[in-house]
Amino acid sequence: MSKKNKSNEKPPVSLSSTRALTTRLFQMVLERQFAEAERILERLRMKMRKNEWDRGYMRALNGIILTQKSGEERYAFLANLNLDDEKALEKNRREFLSYLKSDFHAEYDRGFFSAWVDFLRTILKTREKAKQAPSVG
Repeated sequence: MSKKNKSNEKPPVSLSSTRALTTRLFQMVLERQFAEAERILERLRMKMRKNEWDRGYMRALNGIILTQKSGEERYAFLANLNLDDEKALEKNRREFLSYLKSDFHAEYDRGFFSAWVDFLRTILKTREKAKQAPSVG
């Protein structure tokens, strides 16, 4: 009996079909527009299936919003991450990707780390677009 390689599986359809909403949520968090981010989170919650992967993903999204909103620095990965340090962002994104590919982690954990990978990817893309934009002045 062959073991199914979960690292090659696509995320649940409910999340892949909501990619634009998740990206928008991340943008709202980065712009500190928390009321809008929370509205988007609620919309995402309505679309999620009741499985462990989605629960982990949603828990991470909620944590990202709460950490940024509160500014609490103790014990929070995000509060201690320099969002302007592209090398650190990429390093953490790669580390979280390795967690996704590991058979050691449960589906809940894979969903949780997937949200972090998506968030870090959004930050990196935002930084890249800002670099490419012609400066006005």
